[in-house]
Amino acid sequence: MSVFKAYDIRGIYPEELDESKAYLIGKAFVELLKKDGLNVKSVVVSRDDRKSSGSLSDALAKGIISQGVEVKYIGLSTTPMNYFAINKLKADGGIQVTASHNPPQYNGFKLSRKEARPISKDTGIDFIEQLTLKWLKDNKVTIDSDDLTLRPIYIKDQYFNWLLSFANTQGRKLKVVVDAANGMGVLYRDLFESLDIDFIPLFFELDCSFPNHEPNPLKEENLKWLQQKVLEENADLGVAFDGDADRAAFVDEKGEIVRNDITTALLAAYLLENNKGRVVVYDLRSSRVVPEYIKKMGGIPIKERVGHSFIKKTMREKKAIMGGELAGHYYFADSFYADSAILAVIHMLNLLKSKNANLSEIASPLKKYYKTPEINFKIDNKDQVISELAKTFKDGQISFLDGITVEYEDWWFNVRPSNTEPLVRLVAEGKEEKFLKKKLEKLFDVLGVPE
Repeated sequence: MSVFKAYDIRGIYPEELDESKAYLIGKAFVELLKKDGLNVKSVVVSRDDRKSSGSLSDALAKGIISQGVEVKYIGLSTTPMNYFAINKLKADGGIQVTASHNPPQYNGFKLSRKEARPISKDTGIDFIEQLTLKWLKDNKVTIDSDDLTLRPIYIKDQYFNWLLSFANTQGRKLKVVVDAANGMGVLYRDLFESLDIDFIPLFFELDCSFPNHEPNPLKEENLKWLQQKVLEENADLGVAFDGDADRAAFVDEKGEIVRNDITTALLAAYLLENNKGRVVVYDLRSSRVVPEYIKKMGGIPIKERVGHSFIKKTMREKKAIMGGELAGHYYFADSFYADSAILAVIHMLNLLKSKNANLSEIASPLKKYYKTPEINFKIDNKDQVISELAKTFKDGQISFLDGITVEYEDWWFNVRPSNTEPLVRLVAEGKEEKFLKKKLEKLFDVLGVPE
């Protein structure tokens, strides 16, 4: 399977992704930017703390430098910090060396153009893949054997000061448990200690072998330590980051997980208080309550297909104030239309302070429908299954924006093919659980048994 994915480059080190490929990817990345018509002067490079990240970032940097381009190396970093640096340092693009929430034997690259505009398979990764594979085939891998000393540009203080400018210092002092999962979120320790909160760190020792639990807050089993700690400490809020700290999940004061689509609606409502009439973009797996609440709070909801490149593109086009995905990505106009989990946390703190209420109380009115999590089905012929669903549910309102979405007055579902696996993913929602389960039986007749 190719390491060149829909939204990034990722694979097992060194079997699938090694220093030779990293070097060529660095060269090809510059070629892509030149193809855009840019006079490429500088590229930001940063990394997580996986064992392979140091040597891969060195090789990547050598590939970039071999093209006559300066590397602005900012060292250990979260992915949102890389986005900030691209804009702050006025670079022509940026690459974060990370495999995000994947196990420690993986590594990879997240790529951005100028202004932290995302590069996906359709907008550049395909080009980089073709060029890299051509050079490998032609045996044109000649890495400069000289040692490379990348001297980091220290940008953390500027980044933290920028984030702190959004924090509300008024109101009650909140007790907050933060689970960094031993990933790059540990870099935020100083920031949390600077906020006006009672900060309780959990797994804040940097170790990208992830000894305590998988750094993927989308899986509920990875949140049980956070839930327990919130209850033990009688905390107001729990926050969990993923491996490169570009995603976050929230737990209320009762230790209950707040779904990420509901979080999107809550944060949007907070930002819309002083920004009536602004657009909020949400992914099509989100509950119906999201657009309903955005409208109620004076915003304009726009549904978009899953994937950060699509969300960010629509946000820029519509000058949206924020966007949110079910996976826990939160995007803000203030963060260059890029995802910023830490800014989402700061806005959540601001929301709780401004309302002087518990998160469970604020979220409760939005839990008006019964919604399934994403359910996976192993399907080889994805197009055929989607066609069958369109025939079976032809009496509904059908959209093919991303897979198939079928809407009825009292329920809806989306079935979306995976970009990387022989799977389709189902999300469904209805007015009540018993009613929806009957509808799911009809869906399972087409989709088969869940994974």
